[in-house]
Amino acid sequence: MGLPAFKLPEEFVPVSADDYLRLETAAEAKHEFTNGRVLAMAGATPEHNEINYNLNQVIGPVLRQRGCKGYMGDQRVQTKNRSGYLYPDTVAACGPVFNNEATPSSLTNPQLIVEVTSTSTAERDHYDKFTLYRQIESLRQYLMLSSEAVHAELYTLDELGRWIFTETRDLSAMLDLSSIGCQVPLVEVYTGVTF
Repeated sequence: MGLPAFKLPEEFVPVSADDYLRLETAAEAKHEFTNGRVLAMAGATPEHNEINYNLNQVIGPVLRQRGCKGYMGDQRVQTKNRSGYLYPDTVAACGPVFNNEATPSSLTNPQLIVEVTSTSTAERDHYDKFTLYRQIESLRQYLMLSSEAVHAELYTLDELGRWIFTETRDLSAMLDLSSIGCQVPLVEVYTGVTF
């Protein structure tokens, strides 16, 4: 005998940011908040974690030299007008500013946000999350790294306020993370990762 089928409500009833924060403070697992919707965070694959760890090994010393900080996975980021509370895979901020309205605190001024994508998360990372991330005034770059193949997609905000897209699948490429003053060899990001 199987479990009863889960039925979605016929009408979506949005959750307020205050209700989300209250629930998230008491929750055992992490959840993201996007325009009134609450989504549970899924676990990550070993490849996902290896890529994120490798990236942080490269950018960590640069961030420390600049007096900046990097955070992996568990640092919640608040977007403009509290329309989103998200947990990027990596986030870097110089002079971190936190909103302490709930525990854990939410970072409000990242310069760089990184998502490690998979087939199940790529669409949300490309569209829903990037739409919210772009509202953060301090954000200068958004990097997506595939966990299923060598593939980097980088959006950089230029001086005219345009998001410029660059993409590579070339292991010999250098990622220009100008937002934190760092050049990252893509080969180092994917070192030891087996697809």
